[in-house]
Amino acid sequence: MGSMTELGYGWLTPILSYAMAVLGSALGLRCTVRALAAEGRSKRNWLLTAAAAIGSGIWTMHFVAMLGFSVTGSEIRYDVPLTVLSLLVAVGFVALGVFAVGYGRHRGRALLLGGLTTGLGVAAMHYLGMYALHLHGTVGYRPTVVAVSVLIAVVAATAALWAGLNIHGPVAAGAAALVMGVAVSSMHYTGMAAVTVALRPEQGTLPGATVMQFVFPLTVGLGSFLFLTAAFVALSPTARERAAAAGAEQLRAQAAPATASASPSL
Repeated sequence: MGSMTELGYGWLTPILSYAMAVLGSALGLRCTVRALAAEGRSKRNWLLTAAAAIGSGIWTMHFVAMLGFSVTGSEIRYDVPLTVLSLLVAVGFVALGVFAVGYGRHRGRALLLGGLTTGLGVAAMHYLGMYALHLHGTVGYRPTVVAVSVLIAVVAATAALWAGLNIHGPVAAGAAALVMGVAVSSMHYTGMAAVTVALRPEQGTLPGATVMQFVFPLTVGLGSFLFLTAAFVALSPTARERAAAAGAEQLRAQAAPATASASPSL
């Protein structure tokens, strides 16, 4: 049995990983709310942005946390195609969830479906990402703890979507993002508690890339994407603001002829 730690850099990686989960969730939930007030292509684009934000956020959370993971007596590498696939799975599952919420006619049923799909996406991303991990030995799991981790993801994701869609205002949006961050982080560390490692040090060179060769640069890139997208969303006017601006412009247009006719002739 290998000796494992998830705090190779102390509390730095858990704190940073939670922050990335919260950022991705806050951005994604905000985009979902914008989508509910939009129509047509705009609605679809907001939902796609929401899926990309939440999916990237939970993936980044996982691999930032994994920066602190080590096993005594073994190097750790990652299978590059599987690692990329875990990101695509996260975004794909979350897309199914937010589109169910965005286009669902029955809000309660759509919320349950969205929470279930999003929670399963978090779990699928985690375990696929763990499957991409290579070390000198074999990785096993305690089934009961795995089941608990999946349940945590589904319940907390549903609660976060409910809060984001039913309680309005910046405080509610922040609280929903914090809940979603807890969902992702709790699922991750519960899932890691299910891990067992049986070392076989006699094995040769491990396949795949090290964390610093591949995972770290991709994580930094996705983190930058989240920050830039958050800035774009924050600066974009809401549907209510666009309607107010259009109404003000219409009033100015209507007032212009009257002003012109009331002006004295020279």
